[in-house]
Amino acid sequence: MMRGRQNLWGYAFLAPQLIGLILFSLIPVIFTLTLSFMKWDGFGAKEFIGLANYIDQFQDADFWKALGNTVYYTILVIPVSIALSLAVAIALNKIKGKNFYRLFYFMPVVTSSVSIGVIWMWILNGDFGILNQILANFGIKGPMWLTDTNWVMPSIAILSIWWGLGHNMVIFLAGLQGISKSYYEAAEIDGATKWQKLRHITLPLLSPTTFFIAIMAIISSFQVFDQAYVMTSGGPAKSSYTFVYHIYEAAFVDFKMGISSAAAMVLFVIILAFTLIQFKMSKRWVHYEDQ
Repeated sequence: MMRGRQNLWGYAFLAPQLIGLILFSLIPVIFTLTLSFMKWDGFGAKEFIGLANYIDQFQDADFWKALGNTVYYTILVIPVSIALSLAVAIALNKIKGKNFYRLFYFMPVVTSSVSIGVIWMWILNGDFGILNQILANFGIKGPMWLTDTNWVMPSIAILSIWWGLGHNMVIFLAGLQGISKSYYEAAEIDGATKWQKLRHITLPLLSPTTFFIAIMAIISSFQVFDQAYVMTSGGPAKSSYTFVYHIYEAAFVDFKMGISSAAAMVLFVIILAFTLIQFKMSKRWVHYEDQ
């Protein structure tokens, strides 16, 4: 009787999350999958056209351009973002005033993406931006960050790394504080240097945290949209035209809901594939404390 009540309370607490998952995740995915096989402008009747939307996308140069830009952005952001967040977390782990620095680094995360984009448009302006003025003080002529096709995507990557630094740093910091001090005390008795402790204790025991951050960062990178929309509108010459921007444009500019849904499903499959590959590869480098 008591066990039955406990189970009932368990289901009651799970219900809001489960209902939210079904309403805001599962049903939209099923609806998008269904729509990807149809021709629909968002207002009239839907027409079933089979795989035509997918074939159209694979033959569309903009589709491949958006995919290439997004992969390029992901390659730029992920390694630097993880390495920088880890370095900052290690630096802050044992200093005084840790909470202040944690708040300082986390503030951009809770700031509106549009506001962040507008501020960075001023910072990166090639004519009067503060970044180029700082570089000029060192005798360096800064590029036209947001209007040069070679620099626009690295510029967006710089913004994203700065923006996500606090979020990843806080998670790394929590992971660092979960490592038992006994490992470091034993290493010190054996005469281990700081580098040896980092390499043989901190990084292996922090690998589950790194794994989690890597998965979330890749998913987030493939969904980059706000920065490109606010700062460059996908330009110049579509050099910052990202995959989600392509989905948005197909749906709400061209009103091709079926094509937009097909592109969204392709993105879903790409992210799923990357996540599964990461889980497969994690067995080689992720170490848990109880293993």
